[in-house]
Order: sequence, then structure tokens, then C-alpha cells
Amino acid sequence: MSDGSLLQEASSQNTKKYKIKDIPPDHFFTKPVFLDEKFILTVPEMPFTGTMIKTLEDWEFDEVSSAGVPTEKMVANGLSSSLDWDALADATLTNADKMILAEEFFAELIKYVETLFTQVAQENKLNYPSLNARTKIICDIIRKDRRLLLMLQKHDLSSLRYNYLASHSVKSTIISIIIGLRLMLPEQRLIELGVAALLHEVGMVRLPAQLFTSNRPLLPVEQNAVRAHPVLGYNLLRASDFPLSVSLAALEHHERENGSGYPRMLLGNKISLYAKIIAVACSYEALSAQRPHKEAKDGHTGILELLKNEGKLYDSTVVRALVYSLSIYPVGLYVLLSNGRTGQVVDVNPETPRYPFVQILGRITHDDEKIIKTSQDGISIIRPLKKEEVEQELTGSS
Repeated sequence: MSDGSLLQEASSQNTKKYKIKDIPPDHFFTKPVFLDEKFILTVPEMPFTGTMIKTLEDWEFDEVSSAGVPTEKMVANGLSSSLDWDALADATLTNADKMILAEEFFAELIKYVETLFTQVAQENKLNYPSLNARTKIICDIIRKDRRLLLMLQKHDLSSLRYNYLASHSVKSTIISIIIGLRLMLPEQRLIELGVAALLHEVGMVRLPAQLFTSNRPLLPVEQNAVRAHPVLGYNLLRASDFPLSVSLAALEHHERENGSGYPRMLLGNKISLYAKIIAVACSYEALSAQRPHKEAKDGHTGILELLKNEGKLYDSTVVRALVYSLSIYPVGLYVLLSNGRTGQVVDVNPETPRYPFVQILGRITHDDEKIIKTSQDGISIIRPLKKEEVEQELTGSS
């Protein structure tokens, strides 16, 4: 659900006022709870805890508002309640319509992760059963149409309002689950991987925000503080009764195969599988995303960087799973073709990662195909387009 939808819900006629002193501790509201018209206090998967009640009373708040009602049981379907994800498989919908659905999913998931991080900042704990239920829905959505969500990795999301940490966590989660699907992880292990990926940076919430939003290189003392976040995340998850496999993923996602990582400088055979997967997904996302202190690399360059370090920094099997899931030229990448045309990679070729499916840009004649399967003997990709070439191409075709 988008910010606008939530605020609209806050002002609906069905919204009721609840005296804070009358709300039973650790109950779940069936709809979002608002402190005022702009501040969302909880969502259905987040309990209204005794600590929260005491904090609000200490701040001298008397009441909150919600269109829902408090219940003892968690409401686990909040992610899918406002959006029809079966529409992703609707053949009558255009790609543009499906992309709008994917954007809504991304915005809603970002909001959810921001809420989780707010909960950590306020209470220093999380609820594993609710996260497990939410992540199952996320896995189902990615399984339905990973292609659209991969397109979204490079789509213009400037209209969405979210912080870098939440965005990085969501994108890394989508990539991690796609890798897990390629590795054919059983359902429950795939869900655990998704939970671990959503929370792999949760320890950063315990650090000053400027450490991950600064547009300058960090000082040595600041770098040391950042290197503590895996331990902080592990301690939080263990204290919140998360499975050891999930907690270890948060602890080990910066470990590297050759022992050069942190915090424990583990060698590859000592690093957990979830951590290996998140390390690859997290690194690929960081390489190919715009960050406060660096320009984004294109997805092709990011893939080559990972391949250059497979077996050294990253697990070879996991890197290969990423390559076969995204291709050497990842979905969403704009490319120059051997026939002189330009196009955008729209799907992976399951037979080979070097020759994905490409949608031709610009005017199409009756002899051309809109989407082609690149190949060694036919039309192939010469190189990715540079940023200015993409902008010129999109401007010219609009």
C-alpha cells in the first residue's frame, strides 16, 4: 500500500479513535494505526506492544486512530490485501500496466521495511512469525513474475520516497530470492533466506544515519563503526528469537571466501549458505545502484565484477546462479546490437546467459521483430549503452 493510500485510509470516515490506556498490550490492529494524519505508528503485522504504550504515555499522547480493530492474532496478509497480484499473470494486461503493479509492490515493500527499522529503533526487537508470513507472500510474488521486478531494479523510481537502507534491503532481497529459486531451495528455506535478506542490514539501524547516507568517504573511525553492524544485527535477531540460520546470515553477509571479510574473517567453508547468497545479491545491488557517494555501474559491469571475484570473494555456485538468473546482460539493461539497433534486455535465455531476449527500441518495420532472441550466429549484443546514450534514446523515442 502506498503512502498516499495509507494517508487516505487515515482520513476515511471509518477511522476510530482509541484511548491508548484501553488498548491491550501485544495486540495487532487489523488496519494501520496512526498517531496523527501523517505518522503511521503500526501496520497489521506489527504488535501494539506494552513498551510502545508506555512510550506514548511518556510522550503524553492520549489516543491513536485506526480504521481497524485490535485483535490477539497477527494479521499476516497486509502485503497483498490492497493489490491484486494475480494480475501479474493476466495476459490481457500490457507490460506498462504490469510495471505499475510492480512499482506498487516495490513501494509497499519499502514502506514495510521502513516500519520494521522504525520498530527496531523504538523497541530493539522484531517479530519473527509475522516476518515469516510476510516473506512467504514476497516469495510468491517474485515466483509469479521475477522479470518485472528485475526490470524495476533499473526503472525510474524517483517518484517514490524511501531511504537508501530500506531500498538496498528490498532490492537485495528480491535478488537473493531469485538466486534461491535458481538453487531450488525448499519453500521454507527460501522464506528463511528472504527474511534474512530483508534484515541483513538491520544492525545499521543502531548506528548514526549519516554513516550510510553520507556523500563523502567515511573516516577510519566511522568505517570501524560500520563494520560492527553485522554483530549488532546478529545480537538483535537472536534476542528476538529468530532462527540461528537467519541470525548467522546477518552476522556473516560481509564474510568472503578467501577470509578477507568481516567480522570473523571466515573462510568459505565456514560461511553459511544464506550469507553467501546475500553477499552476492548485496554486492551486485551495491555495484549497480546509485549511492550517495558514487555513481551507479551498469548491470553488465556489476556482473563482470562478481565473475572476476568468484571463488575469491564470492561463492562460485552462487555467482553462477545469479548469472543464469539475470544473464551476463541483466534484465532492464539498454544495449547496442550488432545490427546497429538499440534495445532493452527484457528476459533471460535459459539456454545461455550470454544471449538474452531484447526488445528493439524505436520504429519497427514489418520485417523486424519487436522482441528478439540474441544469438552467436544471429543478432548479438555489442555493448551496454552509456547513460547519456540511454537518455538520448528514450528522449528520441518519446
